[in-house]
Amino acid sequence: MSKQPRHRPERSFPEAPRLIVECELERCVHCGAPLVPSGTWPVRKQVQTLAGPLFVAGKSKQCSNAECAHASQHYHASGVVRISLPHSTYGLDVLTFIGWQHEPEHRQLVEIQGQLNARGILVCERNVGRLYRQFLALLGGLTAETAQQLAETAERHGGLIWGIDALQPEGHGTLLYVLYEVLSGTPVAGIQLEHATCEELVEWLQPYQALPHQVLATLSDGEEAIMAALAQCWPEAPRQRCQEHFLANLAEPVLDVDGRLRQQMRADLGGLPAVPEVALSQSAGAPGRAVPEVALGQSAGASSGAGPAAPPLFRRRQPRALAS
Repeated sequence: MSKQPRHRPERSFPEAPRLIVECELERCVHCGAPLVPSGTWPVRKQVQTLAGPLFVAGKSKQCSNAECAHASQHYHASGVVRISLPHSTYGLDVLTFIGWQHEPEHRQLVEIQGQLNARGILVCERNVGRLYRQFLALLGGLTAETAQQLAETAERHGGLIWGIDALQPEGHGTLLYVLYEVLSGTPVAGIQLEHATCEELVEWLQPYQALPHQVLATLSDGEEAIMAALAQCWPEAPRQRCQEHFLANLAEPVLDVDGRLRQQMRADLGGLPAVPEVALSQSAGAPGRAVPEVALGQSAGASSGAGPAAPPLFRRRQPRALAS
C-alpha cells in the first residue's frame, strides 16, 4: 500500500452525480402560510458513499407571509441528514459499514480501510477511527451539545419536529433507525434493530419524550411500527408523511412500466435502417441542401447538460403495512 501524505489531500469528484434535497415542510410552523424557496443553499458538499461519490445540496425555504414574525427564518432540508451527518463528507452507509465490520465482524481499522479503499472510497486509517467514533456517538444518544442545539431550536420555533427514518445499507440485514430534529436538521440518536416493533421503538424514544420541549409535529415514512411509536409517544402532535419516500414509492411502479416499454420499443425499432448522417432535400431545379443530423430522441434545442441520476445509498425498504 502506497504511503499517504500526513496532511489531508484535496479530494474532488467533478463527475459525481448531483443530488438536490428539498425542504420537506410545506407550511410555516408559526403562521401556517406556505413556504417558498429562499434561494439559499446551506448545504453544498461532496459525499463519498458505498455506491460512489455524490454532490449533495440542500435547498432551504422561508415563510411567504411578510407579516410573520419568523418570515426571515430559514427551514432547512433535513433529508440531508439521512445521507450524511453534518460537517461530514462520508455517507451514513459508510459509517454503518465501519461500525458493523468493527463490531460483529471484529475487523481491525486498517482492514476496514483496505475494504473501503478497494470500493473506491478515499479514507485513511485514522479517519476510519474517527468515523467509527461518530457511529458510536450516534448510537449513544443525546449529548450535551445536541441537547443545547435542541433547546435553541425549541426557543426559536416554539417547539421541535421529530423525524425517524430506517436505513438499510447494502449487504446487511440489520436496520439503522435514526432519530433527527427536522427544523434544525440535527441527528440525535440511532439504534440497530431487525425490523423493530412498536414497543422497541417506544422504549428507545422514552428519553426524548421526557425532554421539556413542545413537539410541533412528527415526520416518518409509512412504516407501521414507526408511525405507531410516534403516535404513542406524542399523540397530540400532527403527523406528516415524508414526501421523499412518498414520491419515490409512487414513481417505482411507473419506472418498472417505463423500463418494459423501452425494451419493447428497442425490440420493435431495432430492425429499422440507420439514420443517415446527412439528408439531401431536392427541389425542382434547385441543388440539394444539407440538413444537419439530429440525435435520435433529442429535439433541436434540447439541453444535454443534465448529469446522471444519483445512485441509491440504501436499498428501498417497503413499509410492511402501508405503501407510501
